[in-house]
Amino acid sequence: MLISDFLCAIVVSGFVSPLTEKVELRENIKQRKKCGNMEYETNNWIWDGMYNHPHVFGGLMLTAALLGLSTSYFGGITVPQLPYLWPDSGIFHKKKCEKKRIRVYMDGCFDLMHYGHANALRQAKALGDELVVGVVSDEEIIANKGPPVLSMEERLALVSGLKWVDEVIPKAPYEITEQFMSRLFNEHKIDYIIHGDDPCLLPDGTDAYALAKKAGRYKQIKRTEGVSSTDIVGRILSSLRDTNGGEDQNNTSLHKTPESQPKSAHLSQFLPTSRRIVQFSNGKGPGPNARVVYIDGAFDLFHAGHVEILKNARQLGDFLLVGIHNDETVSEHRGHHPIMHLHERSLSVLGCRYVDEVIIGAPWEVTMDMVTTFNISLVVHGTVSEYNSLFTGESDPYSVPKSMGIFKLLESPKNITTTSVSQRIIANHDAYMKRNAKKAESEKKYYAQKTYVSGD
Repeated sequence: MLISDFLCAIVVSGFVSPLTEKVELRENIKQRKKCGNMEYETNNWIWDGMYNHPHVFGGLMLTAALLGLSTSYFGGITVPQLPYLWPDSGIFHKKKCEKKRIRVYMDGCFDLMHYGHANALRQAKALGDELVVGVVSDEEIIANKGPPVLSMEERLALVSGLKWVDEVIPKAPYEITEQFMSRLFNEHKIDYIIHGDDPCLLPDGTDAYALAKKAGRYKQIKRTEGVSSTDIVGRILSSLRDTNGGEDQNNTSLHKTPESQPKSAHLSQFLPTSRRIVQFSNGKGPGPNARVVYIDGAFDLFHAGHVEILKNARQLGDFLLVGIHNDETVSEHRGHHPIMHLHERSLSVLGCRYVDEVIIGAPWEVTMDMVTTFNISLVVHGTVSEYNSLFTGESDPYSVPKSMGIFKLLESPKNITTTSVSQRIIANHDAYMKRNAKKAESEKKYYAQKTYVSGD
């Protein structure tokens, strides 16, 4: 019925734009069906048209039926098929449906924030479209785990600075209670509650996520091996013992006992892989005319001060490149090895939302070759630094960018350093030794019962 389609197309030409090629129309409809958050329910468009435009639809059908009698006279004429025109005609109602965005929730203490925390939140974000993170209050941490090292403000800054986090709920409870779960579902529109495969037990031995599991709104991710806040505290206490011959500044013995610290607490158990680095990377380089800002450092025990200085540095350009010094360089200029090794520090920096790229094992001095290779427009450094010899004239690593007029000293927003964070633990080492002893037992039990868990 080629001519009937042709004449019907003329009838509807008052409602549509000039006819295009049939192939283009078919592709247009195909694209509309695949359109992002719009879903065209093509099974019902004819009935929608009959309901919303009965007179027009009836007239078209009658015209098509009458003209179909004379199609044999014009059998050689081919025109676009009418069904391809109707969805584009604009006279029929197109039912549109917004795709629901999945919101997931994950909570934690996030004390001594490390790449394991970042990787957990990365995995959680992959299970939905929007990630809401609850940061447990100081009071809840003290009641369930022991004293936190970082304040609520510092922990909020660290969590908010992660590239996978969309929203943050401060002072979240340690346990998912009925009341808080209702708040998550109704107020924050959470679809699923996420946690790692390691057990999270309350002081009475019960599961902190029991209610979420019972409600069928719980999903599990794989724990990141090789690091934990407990492990980091152990490394700090161990490094102090090694530095001071087993005593702190108050001549208190810091030698660990087998019960209080695992023998290998001061050793990193992290097994770096190229896949993990790719997962944390943005995977994009700077544009040809981008203003590249460079900042370097150790970034050991990644803290709120690091987040704030990186945020300020990023605001000075279009692309933030961060140089991370290797362990030997850090040891040479600080007099001791970093708490976290190079790959651990690199992942912590890569997880920051303000960072575009890192140089793993960056040289101590910013050379002309570096500036040219990476097209660096500005080199910055904070006023708060662990390196005491930076501006004493002994060895200025920024002499080249200074001579080029592209160096800027940034006022550090927070007076926090890796040493100051470590000193908090040292000053209260008895409390942290006790806390670590308790956590070490639970981790020992976890590893004894550990089985393979799929995931990233």
